[in-house]
Amino acid sequence: MGTVAVRVAQGYKSFPGLTEPVLGGLDLDIDTGEFLVVLGSSGSGKSTLLRIVAGLDQLDRGTITWPETDDAARPHTGVVFQQPLLMPWLTVRENIGFGGRFAAHRDRFDAVYADELLDAFGLAGLADRYPEQLSGGQAQRVAVIRAVAVRPRLLLLDEPFSALDPAIRADLQDWLGDLARELGFTTVLVTHDIDEALRLAGRIALLGTGGRVQQQWHLDRAGFTDSERQRLRTEIFARYRDSTLETA
Repeated sequence: MGTVAVRVAQGYKSFPGLTEPVLGGLDLDIDTGEFLVVLGSSGSGKSTLLRIVAGLDQLDRGTITWPETDDAARPHTGVVFQQPLLMPWLTVRENIGFGGRFAAHRDRFDAVYADELLDAFGLAGLADRYPEQLSGGQAQRVAVIRAVAVRPRLLLLDEPFSALDPAIRADLQDWLGDLARELGFTTVLVTHDIDEALRLAGRIALLGTGGRVQQQWHLDRAGFTDSERQRLRTEIFARYRDSTLETA
């Protein structure tokens, strides 16, 4: 096991009107450089967890620390949501450069690097288009590149491909996996899609009843055969179904 980038210990989070906490004593370490997929049904707390790691929400109780940075500060973080959230009046290049306008990103954004990312990951031909001229898959790629262009150490993704049709989704999953491996940042993706988890993860953490980790699987990507994928899919599906019934 490598260096821990993020550690959540006994994390509790509740919302008004709910009888049970969304996160009810969650313990989870996220290792530096890994691709972690947090899998869970609706209501399992996976998106809440992502928002807390991103600093967009806070735990009611428990701690979140950053051992890689001596627990003092959240590593530089990029976030991608279910919708691309591109500014319609800006071109692709201008949307990607928008992050560089914020003080927190200004020293990390480099327009030359952003253009290199567009070229390296097949988007250079879209640089001067506006969002209305993009397909859904193209727009979501731009959203990912925008998050990456500020050189994050931690990339968080909240079901970014869930609204796309299956063929485009599979292509973008492969594209995201290549991007994460090539750039080497720590990646956390939340999803309810078992096949997406198997396609991308180095580790899968299944959230179940009360927003706690029910089980984890470590995937050996180098030796990941079709038979192993099918065996794991069957195992994860059974545990996922059980956790869904428990949550219900």
